[in-house]
Amino acid sequence: MSPSTLRFAHKIIFSIAILVPLGSDAAGQPARNSTIAVGPQYGTAHVYVALSDLDAFVNSFVATFGGSPSKRSVGNVLPVPSSAELQYVLTPEGALSIFAFHSPVPFPFGQERTGYMVVDMDKAVKAARLAGAEVIVEPFKDPIGMDAVIQWPGGVKMQIYSHFKPTTNPPLETIPDNRVYVSRDMADKFTRAFVGFSGGGIVDDDRQADAGEIGRTGDSYRRIRITSLFGNLQVLVTDGHLPYPFGQEVAGYEVRDVNATLEKARSAGVKVLSPPYRTRDRNTAIVEFPGGYIAEVHSMIAPEPGHRGTK
Repeated sequence: MSPSTLRFAHKIIFSIAILVPLGSDAAGQPARNSTIAVGPQYGTAHVYVALSDLDAFVNSFVATFGGSPSKRSVGNVLPVPSSAELQYVLTPEGALSIFAFHSPVPFPFGQERTGYMVVDMDKAVKAARLAGAEVIVEPFKDPIGMDAVIQWPGGVKMQIYSHFKPTTNPPLETIPDNRVYVSRDMADKFTRAFVGFSGGGIVDDDRQADAGEIGRTGDSYRRIRITSLFGNLQVLVTDGHLPYPFGQEVAGYEVRDVNATLEKARSAGVKVLSPPYRTRDRNTAIVEFPGGYIAEVHSMIAPEPGHRGTK
C-alpha cells in the first residue's frame, strides 16, 4: 500500500561501540540499498483513529506541519473483508497514512507502526527474511499495489508496500525519525537485522545518551541512530521503566523551531505531553494530536561540550 491521492494502502533506537557501522562503505558512509528502498518521502507513519476524530486529527496535523491531505476514500485495503475511510497526508516533515475503520480492525493490522515503499515485493520479502525478520502477513494485493507486514527481532512490526505504477512524491524538507523502543536483550539483533535489510548504516551509537530525552533526567541510556534510503531510524534501548508518554510515540519530526511549532500545535488543539527538553544536539518535546496520535517533535541545535540537557 502507499501514498496516493486516490486509494492508498496503509502504510518507524542506542552508544559508541561499533567502530565500522554495519552496512557502511569503506568511508563510513551509509550504503544505499537501491534494489529495495525507494526513498524516505515514501515512508509513512500509520495512524488509526476513530471516525469521529478523523477531521480534527487531519486538520491539526496539517496546521502544525503544513502540507496537504489527499482526497478521502472508503474501501478495503486489507487481505480480508473490512471497511475504512482512508486518507494520506504529506507534509514537508513527513507523511501519514490514516485509517478510520467502519468495521473491526482485523489482526494484526493496527500494530504495524510504519509503511516503507520497496521497489520489488518479492525481493523485499526475501531480503527481510534473510536479515532475520518474520513475515507475519504474507504479500497481498490492494487496489494499487502489493503489501506485506514484517516483524523484526524485538517485536517491531512494519508494513512494506510496492506500486503497480510509478508514484512521484516530492523530496521532504526534513526526514523524520522512526522511533523504535527495544529491550537490551534484542537491541543488537534488531539493529543488525534492520541495517542488513535496509542497506543503511549506523551513524551514532551512544551508550551514554541523555535519558532526559525519554523522561529520565539525570540518567543515561543507549541510543542508536540509523540512516538508509528508507529514512532515519532511532533505536531507543531501555529497561522498560518509561514514564508516560515515552514509548507511545511512533515518529519524531524535525522542525526549524520547536517552540514555534508547539505554539501552532496548541492553537490547533494539540496537547503538549512533555515540554521541550534540550539535549546535546536537539530540543525535543512530545505531543498528542486529536484522536490520540503521539509524536516527538525536535529541532537541531549546535552541541555544547559536556552538556547533559535541561527542561
